[in-house]
Amino acid sequence: MSTDSLISELEQAQSLVLALVEDADETACRSQYHPDLSPLGWHLGHCVFTDCLWLHEKIRGDNSVTEPIADLYIPPRTPKSERGGLLPAKDALLTWARELQAFNLHYLRNLRPEWKEHPLLQDDYIIHFLIQHNSQHYETMLMVLTQKALAEYQPNGGRHQPLLPKALNGERVDIAAGHYRVGGTRPTAYDNEVPPQKADLGPFAIGRHPVSNAEYLAFLEDGGYRRQELWEPDGWAWRQENGICRPDHWRQSDQGDWFAVGLRGSYDLTGSEPVSGISHFEARAFARWAGARLPHEYQWEAACRIGALEQTGRVWEWCDNTFHPYQGFAPFPYPEYSQPWFDGQHFSLRGGSLYTRPAVKRPSFRNFYEAGKRHIFAGLRLVF
Repeated sequence: MSTDSLISELEQAQSLVLALVEDADETACRSQYHPDLSPLGWHLGHCVFTDCLWLHEKIRGDNSVTEPIADLYIPPRTPKSERGGLLPAKDALLTWARELQAFNLHYLRNLRPEWKEHPLLQDDYIIHFLIQHNSQHYETMLMVLTQKALAEYQPNGGRHQPLLPKALNGERVDIAAGHYRVGGTRPTAYDNEVPPQKADLGPFAIGRHPVSNAEYLAFLEDGGYRRQELWEPDGWAWRQENGICRPDHWRQSDQGDWFAVGLRGSYDLTGSEPVSGISHFEARAFARWAGARLPHEYQWEAACRIGALEQTGRVWEWCDNTFHPYQGFAPFPYPEYSQPWFDGQHFSLRGGSLYTRPAVKRPSFRNFYEAGKRHIFAGLRLVF
């Protein structure tokens, strides 16, 4: 892709983040709807700040925009719960964001010769990076709006098409033992995807489809949330402590029918669609109930690369292994993107959701969350 095309893609990614705040009112812009999520307005400010950090402070040595607001927009410096109260008014935030987004695009389209030699601009690396950064925050902002919808939902007594349980689909694909390539290459890949690895895998069978809503309901109705033997000890403790008994966005009507609440309110759950809104703990419990396990992320990527998987990119898919550095890992362009999360507490997810932008939907992309997180658009696929 040409540099001009990449800059246009960045412009589109920026406009999507901007539009979500434009459509929100002042309260929604600065409210925190989930303890793990920042307010909408903060995400917009952080994206603009990050664009300026790399394009101007890092490449040109000019921190006049970033230094005064660094404490607000560098995540470790201000707790999520305090960010909304420190934001400017919505109109002022939008004006500031529009002006800087336009200035940054103009800068990229009119680079001086000496700036083009900067290592971050080689192979358009930093443009790829900023496209992906804006795209990831766009999806997170849709998580915020989903949590807003859940918090504000009021049952109206409406009827929903019943979701019926279904036995587990046995369709699976046999993957032969062998050496498989995993990982990506720059300029698109993040530091945790490189260098590419050769994974030595034994034979395995993987579900052709992710687990569906109907299949997950069968687990629920078979006492999946009540049967301690299906859960890891820490998962069972988490379930009890938090009163977890269903996926995050599922709700049950007075008539006993299951439905879901999302960005646009309540909607029927389609039995064949992949289940979403579950934690790693729940995914592992389902896998044990099904007599299976979650895939290692190398198995998932190998199967994806040879075209064995269907319905990828519908939900993020939990993998069994913790997020870890590849052999030869080196942090780039800064340590904080990946390195702090190699802590044994974060688990890998693969594939992407319906809300994931194309820039980060690739077989090698590695998402990562702690086991108890379920506000993400995540489901599972099984390995046998």
